[in-house]
Amino acid sequence: MRTTLTPGTRGQLAWALRAEWTKLRTVGGTGWLLLGIVALTVAVSSMTAALTFADPCPRTGCLQDPVKISLSGVTVGQVAVAMLAILVVSGEYTSGMIRTTLTAMPRRSTVLAAKAIVVTGLVLAAGIVAVPGALAAGRLLLPGSGFTPEHGYPPLTLADGPTLRAAAGSMLYLALVGLLSLGVGTAVRDSAAAIGSILGLLFLPLLLFVFPDPHLQKLIFRITPMNAGLAIQATRDLAAWPITPWAGLSVLAAWAGVGLLCGGLLLRHRDA
Repeated sequence: MRTTLTPGTRGQLAWALRAEWTKLRTVGGTGWLLLGIVALTVAVSSMTAALTFADPCPRTGCLQDPVKISLSGVTVGQVAVAMLAILVVSGEYTSGMIRTTLTAMPRRSTVLAAKAIVVTGLVLAAGIVAVPGALAAGRLLLPGSGFTPEHGYPPLTLADGPTLRAAAGSMLYLALVGLLSLGVGTAVRDSAAAIGSILGLLFLPLLLFVFPDPHLQKLIFRITPMNAGLAIQATRDLAAWPITPWAGLSVLAAWAGVGLLCGGLLLRHRDA
């Protein structure tokens, strides 16, 4: 059955968006977390670029990926993204404001949709600054670490198709982490528990790579949100990766969709 967005529904969503934006911009932590996304991403990327030294390309081709090195700060910047997304919902549960929100807007799916749109917009805005900033730092610092044309590494530029894909994909990656975190925060409600849950979901699978079975390692890589999602940053030797860049980002999108669905169902069927 086809559903349509009626004028009344559009009006409710617009009202909910204004309300969510007003709440977020009046919370002191929002600005600091957005700044944290940018600062962490650029700072960690800069340190990695400065401390990673290139080897001359062998005959088989360059194995190190300067684009992925330059975007390594996204792995840390996503922590601030998760905290921002969880703050959007768990802060209301902590203060009791969620009751006022749901009284003013009884349609809970509209409330969650508005929160998702606001989170996505804010994270993408931060990503538009953070990701090009990280690439600019890489372009500046990597030559000093041996990533030079003489060693087989041309300067980083967004005019290069794979580099542009990695940059745009990294922005989408951060937005999807935000949506996944919003879903987890809606389901868990408590800030500390939600942050612990999302960080465990993102980072704990890295510990499973201690198992020597290569088939198990590939499976873990293909199905876990961070490992698969960050494949979007790869620009070299793609055949050696367990999953292709866009397929990896699709895995993260599926995790985000499931997280929002679970959070939405729990929001709908339990008391505030």
